[in-house]
Amino acid sequence: MVQIAESLSKPEAQKLVLLSQQLPSIKQSGKAINATLAAIEHLGYIQIDTISVVQRAHHHTLWSRNPRYQNTHLDQLIADKRIFEYWSHAAAYLPMRDYRYSLVRKHAMATGKQNHWYERDTKLMKEILKRIASEGPLMAKDFEHTGKKKMDWSSKPAKQAIENLYMQGDLMIPYRNNFHKVYDLTERVIPEGLDVSVPTEEEYIRHLITRYLLVNGLGQASEISYLLKNTRPLVNKYLQEMHSGGELIKLKVGENQYFALADSLDLLTKPLARAKVKILSPFDNFIIQRKRLKALFDFDYQIECYVPAAKRQYGYFSLPVLWNGMLVARVDCKADRKKSILHINLLALEANIKELDSFALAFTSELKAFMAFNHCNNIEIRKTTPANIISIVNDNINLD
Repeated sequence: MVQIAESLSKPEAQKLVLLSQQLPSIKQSGKAINATLAAIEHLGYIQIDTISVVQRAHHHTLWSRNPRYQNTHLDQLIADKRIFEYWSHAAAYLPMRDYRYSLVRKHAMATGKQNHWYERDTKLMKEILKRIASEGPLMAKDFEHTGKKKMDWSSKPAKQAIENLYMQGDLMIPYRNNFHKVYDLTERVIPEGLDVSVPTEEEYIRHLITRYLLVNGLGQASEISYLLKNTRPLVNKYLQEMHSGGELIKLKVGENQYFALADSLDLLTKPLARAKVKILSPFDNFIIQRKRLKALFDFDYQIECYVPAAKRQYGYFSLPVLWNGMLVARVDCKADRKKSILHINLLALEANIKELDSFALAFTSELKAFMAFNHCNNIEIRKTTPANIISIVNDNINLD
């Protein structure tokens, strides 16, 4: 029986999203690395980013779900073959249990159904595979021309060929060396007995829909197919089928309509840790879709590191701040690791925030944890809006 769309208030929708995203982090037990793996398996991907003014996005996103997170966890989980690197909507760490779903893109790349941004040099690709097969894991720099090799291993073409091999699934990344990718043959990277069957269209799209809704609470076809080429019409098709079959329900939030898993509203009976503040990464799974963020949380966010300095409103790398179930501020940070100082260039609160003292107290607690996460012992706050927040935070910071 087809269900009529149920209405949710915006606060209810926000709570559903945050509980689905496991924000703020829930109480955990057991080994810290197992909590990290659980977070990756729940979220489905962790976006990798190179910007390091504070801890890189992949570390930051996991720390937001697991306060005991250590940067070494990702390397260990890669070594243990529990996660792997590939492409989601961007470069990401993914759970090894979902490996077969990466084969859809890989096969599309290998067969030419989906084009890579680099042209294919099949001769060079075969030579690279031959060298890695005989020599073991190699980096792109290992293919640079020295003037003595028979093959002209010019750096740029080799990198492009490696990237093609990686995207079509012939190569994987078994580890990184100082954040530089190391490549090996896929059969030597994946664990024995792993399911490597290519999903059918229905399996793949149902997986996309189910995983997205489990992690995000509610969603639309455009959100589920975000940056996944040629998937939106199929997502629309299977959303309707799954709704007709009773697997999904429709939810209306204001004027917008969403889909959700049939039992998703059960989450609303659980408490949300509203008193906690979380400083989030701009590339956090919860933050990454800006249009959705504005529609559901009334938070108009833009990362400004790609904006000319003169046009920045909040700073080079302003981080969204979650509190009381809402996004209430942005904090532009930079970790000076040599001097062990966390610089707060600007803490800017949203205009509608109330209870400034309560926020400042909770923010200070999170700030101390964020400092430790960034290996800083001291803090310098340069500017806040409103201006009086700086004194409240400074009064509470007490780093003794």
